[in-house]
Amino acid sequence: MAYYNIMENHEEYRKKLSDILDARRNWLEKTELVKLKEEFRSFHTAYLGLYNLFLKKGLIHEDPYKHEAKIGEIQVPETESFVETKRTEQLSIRLSNYDNQLDFLVNFYQFSVDFLTLDRIKKILALVKYIDWIHLNTDSSSANTRAITEFISQLKIGGDPMATTLISECLGDFNRIIPHILTILKEITEFQREDYKLAIRLGITAGISLEPASAVSQIRKKFTAAMPGKPFYPDLVEELVREDYSKEGPALQEKILKSLQLPDSKPKVVKAPVSFKNIIVEGLIVIASTASTLNEIISKFDENGNLLENRRKNLWEKIREVIKQMLHKEPEPTIYEVEYIDSVKGVSVKEKINYTNFRSDMDRKIRNLFSITRSGWTKLEALEEEQLITLLERSIRDVQSLHKTLSALDDFFKLEIDKEDREKVKGIKPELATMKNAIIKANQKRHEYSAQKEEEEQFKRLGINTDI
Repeated sequence: MAYYNIMENHEEYRKKLSDILDARRNWLEKTELVKLKEEFRSFHTAYLGLYNLFLKKGLIHEDPYKHEAKIGEIQVPETESFVETKRTEQLSIRLSNYDNQLDFLVNFYQFSVDFLTLDRIKKILALVKYIDWIHLNTDSSSANTRAITEFISQLKIGGDPMATTLISECLGDFNRIIPHILTILKEITEFQREDYKLAIRLGITAGISLEPASAVSQIRKKFTAAMPGKPFYPDLVEELVREDYSKEGPALQEKILKSLQLPDSKPKVVKAPVSFKNIIVEGLIVIASTASTLNEIISKFDENGNLLENRRKNLWEKIREVIKQMLHKEPEPTIYEVEYIDSVKGVSVKEKINYTNFRSDMDRKIRNLFSITRSGWTKLEALEEEQLITLLERSIRDVQSLHKTLSALDDFFKLEIDKEDREKVKGIKPELATMKNAIIKANQKRHEYSAQKEEEEQFKRLGINTDI
């Protein structure tokens, strides 16, 4: 009689647990996982703000192999300590890899309950905690956290108000975002643990009697055949045995069911109009990050231009230039004839560029991009959606136009400067790759915004109320 009572209790608990896990799975999919992906978008944006600042200030260098990385699964970058002489080299590689991993997580990872297994959650947690953004300290046990702390201290001491503001905003974002991420990951972890134990109950222990002392080993023997491809977690199996075969089992089961209950449903309320501003702002932050890259290109092109002009001018022309400067006369415009492929027609096009005017226009566009960065997330979100999307589209067009012309000028300098001086020419291929990557990511955000707006309009045309 006691045996049947135990079996009935087990069956009743399995039914309750199965029902509550089904409801919780649905809730996680529709609410928490959507939030989690958005939080990781914000996390990556905050990281990009600091990463690009470190590049601009020369604390790290661009990784030449950054865009060649092929990622199939999350892999936490190197965490081992390094000697001081290798700090720049190591941090350049590690932070570049970290950026790639976050980009993969945000843009290519599956945010679904079935995909986010316990092992994958463990990797995601390690990625979140790779640098302790909330507790930056030079005494940290993490070599990477110590190095980042020193970087930020150097930048704050440097007296650059824009850098200080950006650091403050990014760290503030981390302080807000990370607790939310950890909370949602904990919720998914709790679900996966109980779902794993339920699978064992349904596939192995249902209908059989186990002795508590040997239950774990008996379950292990049947595990591979009953749950092929699944990892065996001894700690979870031991929990199952305590819940199903010990005196405190009923209390433990009740505690689990209570912990898995969904948050109290509240009366339906009319929501404020949906805003997709965060998508546009993310695109703006990405495209604005090219400002520092463009500054580096200007520096290189100024050197290339001086090298070319000095080779072209004879002694008399140089004297005339000095006289003009003394008489405060405007210098003659510098004209370069470049060649590029028309992306629409697919034919080679030659164009004369007034480099003096182009240089001035480029300075103006860089200032505009820097102004976006200085505005910060909060100020940008205060703008209307129409203003933001117009600003994003204009910024993308500006950077695309600059990319085309700068690429042509890069080829021009390499061809025009005499062979004996070509080793002195400063190439910009890494910078062009960085710009291209930013253009692609910003365009992705623009398309994502347009798609979501179109979906919202379709719902309205179908008469579906999305404001409840």
